[in-house]
Amino acid sequence: MKINYDEWTSTEEAESTNSNNSKHAPHRSATHQSISDVVSRLFASAGITATKEPSGLVRGDGKRPDGPTLVPWQSGKPLTWDVAVVHTLSDSYVSQTSRSAGADAELAASRKSAKYADLLQSHLFQPIAVETSGSMDSSTATFFTDLGHKISSVSGEV
Repeated sequence: MKINYDEWTSTEEAESTNSNNSKHAPHRSATHQSISDVVSRLFASAGITATKEPSGLVRGDGKRPDGPTLVPWQSGKPLTWDVAVVHTLSDSYVSQTSRSAGADAELAASRKSAKYADLLQSHLFQPIAVETSGSMDSSTATFFTDLGHKISSVSGEV
């Protein structure tokens, strides 16, 4: 029996989770939600107020990002994030992943950024793209490093 991982996971995962689309595997929603929860808690640890699934940032298709900070993150703008979890073995990504670890996360991040490009006038946008294998795109890794520095600064720990 061949498992079609494309039915379980794709770069659309965060969007289908936000719209509670039940055609996808339940573990995928849980993974997406868990990562979004961690991001929200990391902001709290850094002393940065954030909210999840804001009603005021809905795209034209009714979908919304996972959350924004309620205070400026950089350049006077709040940061908005959206999570994408991609399955490393899905037919859509296996050829890229076989050549380079993290390639599908990079593609997912790029697609997320394009989908939320209209937010850039008022918000900074951070895709959080993670592969089921554990790899993440470079901007997500940089974001987590920056957020870790903010947490260290608040806590006084180095």
